[in-house]
Amino acid sequence: MKTTILLILGGVFFAQVATADIVGDRENGRKVARQCKTCHGSDGLAKLPIAPHIGGEPAEYLIRQLTAFRDGERHHEMMSVVASGLDDQSIADVAAWYAGHIASASLKPGVNAADAPEACVGCHGSTGIAEIEDAPNLAGETAMYIDTQLKAFRLGKRHHEIMSDVAADLDDAEIRAFAQWYAQSNLSVEAVE
Repeated sequence: MKTTILLILGGVFFAQVATADIVGDRENGRKVARQCKTCHGSDGLAKLPIAPHIGGEPAEYLIRQLTAFRDGERHHEMMSVVASGLDDQSIADVAAWYAGHIASASLKPGVNAADAPEACVGCHGSTGIAEIEDAPNLAGETAMYIDTQLKAFRLGKRHHEIMSDVAADLDDAEIRAFAQWYAQSNLSVEAVE
C-alpha cells in the first residue's frame, strides 16, 4: 500500500511517501535528485526536450515509473541505467522530493479549454494537470516528448491498462494534435518549503 503524507508545521513543508513499510524522506530525496537534475532539473522542470517534467507529479506515480525502469518493466537507455542503482528507499525519497513541488498550468490567451482533446481530458485535464493520480501531468511537455510516448503506447513499447487502448486507435495526425495541445500549456512548478 502506498500513501502520501503531507504536513505543514509552522510554515515548514514536510512530504513523506510511504511504500508498504518504506517512508520517503524529502530532504534525502533532494540529495538523490542530484543525479536527476541534468535532465529533469532540481525542481522537476525538464532541461532536455526528450525528458518529462516531473515536479509536482504524484509520488505514487513517480515510484511506479522508477520501479518499472529499475525492474526492467519499462525501458529507456538512460533511465534504466539510472534507476538500476536505486533501492526502494532511494526511490521513495526522490519521489517525495519531486512530489513536494506544486505544478500548475494555464492555457495561453485565446485558447479555449473546451477545445482540449476529448480523449485526454478525463485523465490529463484540459490544461495538462492530471485529474487522477495514475496519470502524469502533460502541461508544457514538448510535443516531441508527448508524440514519442503516445507512439510507444500505440506500438506496444509501453504498456498501460488505459493508455495502450487509447493510443492503439490514434493515427499520426491525432497524436500530433494531442501533443501540440498540451505543449502549448504554460507550466509552472514551485517547491513548497
